[in-house]
Amino acid sequence: MVKVTIDGKECLAEEGEFVLNVARANDIFIPAICYLNRCSPTLACRICLVEANGKQVYACNAKVKDGMEIITSTENIEKERTAIMEVYDVNHPLECGVCDQSGECELQNYTLHMGVNEQNYAIKDTHKPVKDWGHIQYDPALCIVCEKCVTVCKDMVGDNALKTVPRGSDKLDASYKEEMPKDAYAMWNKLNKSLIGTTTGETLDCSSCGECTAVCPVGALVGTDFKYTSNAWELQKIPSTCAHCSVGCSLDYEVKHTSVHDDTQKIYRVTNESHFSTLCGAGRYGYDFENRVSERDESKFSEAVESLKNAETILFNSQITNEEAKILQDVATKTGAKLVNRDAFEFGRFSEVYSEVSGKSLYSGDLDTVRNSNFVISVGSALKTDSPNSRYAFNNSLKVNKGAGIYFHPISDPVVGSMGKTVVQVNYKPLEEATVLKWILKQFGNLEMGEVQFSELYFGEDFKADLEKLLKKKDKFSLLIGEDFYGAENWKELAELVGLIENHTDFSVVLIPTNTNSLGVSQICTLSETSSGRSFGYNEKADFCFSALGDGDLDAPALNQQEGTFVNIDKRVVNLNVALPYNGYTLNDIANEVLGRDVENTVSYTKELFAKVEFDSFGNGFTNSGEDLRGYKLEADEVEKREVKVEETTPKTLSNPIYLANPVLQFGLFTSKTHELQEEEGLFISPEYAEKLGISDGDEVAVATKFGNLNTKAILDNKISGEIPYIANSSLFGSYRFAEAKISKV
Repeated sequence: MVKVTIDGKECLAEEGEFVLNVARANDIFIPAICYLNRCSPTLACRICLVEANGKQVYACNAKVKDGMEIITSTENIEKERTAIMEVYDVNHPLECGVCDQSGECELQNYTLHMGVNEQNYAIKDTHKPVKDWGHIQYDPALCIVCEKCVTVCKDMVGDNALKTVPRGSDKLDASYKEEMPKDAYAMWNKLNKSLIGTTTGETLDCSSCGECTAVCPVGALVGTDFKYTSNAWELQKIPSTCAHCSVGCSLDYEVKHTSVHDDTQKIYRVTNESHFSTLCGAGRYGYDFENRVSERDESKFSEAVESLKNAETILFNSQITNEEAKILQDVATKTGAKLVNRDAFEFGRFSEVYSEVSGKSLYSGDLDTVRNSNFVISVGSALKTDSPNSRYAFNNSLKVNKGAGIYFHPISDPVVGSMGKTVVQVNYKPLEEATVLKWILKQFGNLEMGEVQFSELYFGEDFKADLEKLLKKKDKFSLLIGEDFYGAENWKELAELVGLIENHTDFSVVLIPTNTNSLGVSQICTLSETSSGRSFGYNEKADFCFSALGDGDLDAPALNQQEGTFVNIDKRVVNLNVALPYNGYTLNDIANEVLGRDVENTVSYTKELFAKVEFDSFGNGFTNSGEDLRGYKLEADEVEKREVKVEETTPKTLSNPIYLANPVLQFGLFTSKTHELQEEEGLFISPEYAEKLGISDGDEVAVATKFGNLNTKAILDNKISGEIPYIANSSLFGSYRFAEAKISKV
């Protein structure tokens, strides 16, 4: 740590940190349009000029040194900043009254902040038509080419789908170079030559996260569905947590009435604090999964109470709050019913064996650990579909920390391949997960092991030399472990090997929880593997079904209509707030009758969980230094270790495997219910494998495994390669995510 002084205020900072980040962390304002925390600086806007030890530097790019004296404003700096804002306002369309960004526009804010009230510069405008990029609209006339969209797509998301392209405008008048402040002229000259375009021509070929719209400071990039639907200041922000996957991203539901004739509350869009929280497209576009209920059905409620009271099995999934998990556990304790939740059961038993070997009650890492690493290995997860934000963290470590890594998975992913030359894809075969872990343990560990086989077929002749290059100057290691492991036949061996890697290597381990709250449920509930007898289902098919999907015997509230908490991938207990009203019954209402209680609110149970903290004491959002204010983090306890001997095993083989996975942005029935993410079910297959099988896009195909068979539609997916298709239909699989399949054209 070093000491620096900013405008007379002494600040502690990590050596090598950017001046701008240090100022923000200490609540000192330095204007900046183009810079994003957690990304590399672009120097596009140049208004973050400061004086450091008497020399003008850019705060987004200058690194602090011990004893540095920084002044954020001088007469010359203010002159530069004002001229830069004048240039940004040249030919900017005067359409603030209808612009979707009006009221939260950084161009408006800084123009007023700098006191720009006249225009000294001019150039002939050019015609720039609006581009329709699917979920996103791009209006180049409004674009100030700050390059935030390009930066976040490259450094955070890893799609690399955007770039600057020629604007096609006239050259600046030569006299401006002499008349204008230096930085203002340089910025204008660059701005006048460039616009934003896609790396694939006219269309935008990406994973549709929409993060470019979140970082755009003006109205140039806007969600197609949101455009011209509301003024920003009319919307009420409801801070909450994304309910679709285990990352539990921080987001704001933005809500107002439906129309002047209908006062029903409606979510118009989802936003996020993009400096500290990145959303995938499921979180951004999959928001309207609420369950509309006009009134309470008292007769069905009575049925629900009797069914829960007499159930021998309670079936549920992990799209449930911690409080509801506690309620179900209390019911099961009283009635003797079995609690069955397959994904939480498999994740929980894997975690328990891992803990026995590692000596830690929880895995050691989180996504911040991954982002701050410079060597990352991912194994057992199709990151793009399973956990997009885990992929973002992997990519961020590559781009910002100049890191490297290995992506182990049977299915080759061109999106991961495009993250850069310092990530290597290794496509092992299904059922060879243990062999991969033994290789990691042998390559990076200090444990005495015998010869562990790992075929050179996967690495190629040059891999050893490539690995030496990748590992050069690397000292912070992270390992991402995915869902493929938890239901595997040899899950116990895999859990033991991951525990050994935790103990005997420098890797910090992250187990990616399977579903929204699999980690929380596995910590709270005593789960059974199989069901029997009469059943009560919560969002699961059963003799009596209590469902938020609107397809059950009694309606339940969806997770955007509830208060409660989750435990996310970062082991943080985070809060969920009510975005939309719900007029029906809750699980708490039913359980009160079964348990003989009179608990008014579900969140009354929050104080009985983990750290015993009241729900209303939870914070929201982030501090200027990036500290997450939501809830609290679970700390790992030391547990007694048991010794494990590594044994050589010969893996089985699968012929013609298929994979159980959801399409990009689909995490289940709730995302597919939303109007922006609806997608046809089908067999997703690489173009080259489809050609080999004589299958065209849209053909009806028969898929048969030993677990089941169905006819479905073939969907050619250019975001996978190789000969392993995937499908989101669990009836074709056992507990393992791969199965042997026969695929034929109907």
